[in-house]
Amino acid sequence: MNTRKPLAMAAGVLVVAVSMNAGIVSAYAQSSDAAAAASAAPSAKSTKAANRQLARDVRKSLTKVKGLSTSNISVRARGGAVTLAGTVPDAAQIDQATEAAKATAGVTSVRNALTIREIGQ
Repeated sequence: MNTRKPLAMAAGVLVVAVSMNAGIVSAYAQSSDAAAAASAAPSAKSTKAANRQLARDVRKSLTKVKGLSTSNISVRARGGAVTLAGTVPDAAQIDQATEAAKATAGVTSVRNALTIREIGQ
């Protein structure tokens, strides 16, 4: 019986040591996860590049629409939200431009600020 007590005490110390070590590993894992999440956030430079690329993609989609006058249409993109501004010759082209922009990959919403250009302007 006397040998059992030291063995039980040694086992208890071992369990405590393993528990403490596991806590340290867990703490390190949390801090590295936080660092990974912080580094995964897009930089301002990459966000601007993505916005410019989306605006180019929308312009390309607009130019493929037959009968749509794109010379006076400007496109701005910010995080998937696209704004169309400028003038078109008739009301039907406003709807065409909106639908073409909505159909572009990466576009989450379209704000249409297009107006009808008076004849002769």
